[in-house]
Amino acid sequence: MAHLTAVSSQLKPRVLTADSTAMNTQLLVEALAREEQFHIIESPSDARGVLHLIRREKPQVALISADLQDPKRGGTDLVRKVRLESPETRVIVLLDFSDRVGVTEAFRAGAQGVFCRTEPFRLLAKCIHCVADGQVWASSTELQYLLQALTQPAFPSNLNLSGGVLSARDVDVVRCVAEGLTNRQIAERLKLTEHTVKNYLFRIFDKLGVSSRVEVALYALRNGQGGHTSAIPSIRRLTPAPGLAAGNALRPVPIRQVAR
Repeated sequence: MAHLTAVSSQLKPRVLTADSTAMNTQLLVEALAREEQFHIIESPSDARGVLHLIRREKPQVALISADLQDPKRGGTDLVRKVRLESPETRVIVLLDFSDRVGVTEAFRAGAQGVFCRTEPFRLLAKCIHCVADGQVWASSTELQYLLQALTQPAFPSNLNLSGGVLSARDVDVVRCVAEGLTNRQIAERLKLTEHTVKNYLFRIFDKLGVSSRVEVALYALRNGQGGHTSAIPSIRRLTPAPGLAAGNALRPVPIRQVAR
């Protein structure tokens, strides 16, 4: 029995937690510790302390308040630094409000999840587990913010091709996906058959190591400004649970998309 307990303990994700103040961090740590699902690493509530522990502990997940960001360096500077210090650490940004700018900038910086304090606490443990497993966590509303950001006119002409991963035609398809076009609409615009479009999408999935159109859209989002780029983890689209009307509180439910 002791052996089984030890194995179970080893499987618990290691989670660094840093809220906006020392008191908030302590309360969050105690609440998560009661779940008995994680190894919790309590961090000082400042960027320097977070980065020191990230370098030393290399946690699987870092749960960081957006209020810890340095206002002089921009709202996503700490997320980028964490990703640079420990690329294997997946970041969840705690937001006071789920606003368009905060959500979009968090994902652009390389966060794998955003969690708004207005959500039920019971969902936070699920969020941490999903992100630790390589998925992306966002509500339906937050995903809409991302997709709307991708359709801004300045985006398509600025896609970063410095890595040389995608061909010119691949990029054309990615731009269309980012605009929210269907396969039929992509085929009409690029003068291809729908079957050819689907083949391009599967090749793009393979090249980028992703498995859904939303992941392709996130790739475009993170590489569309010609700046910092991040690898894309496995993503699950989060949609309203059955029985919940649009605009009401949403319970994220993971589903997987295919190239259609």
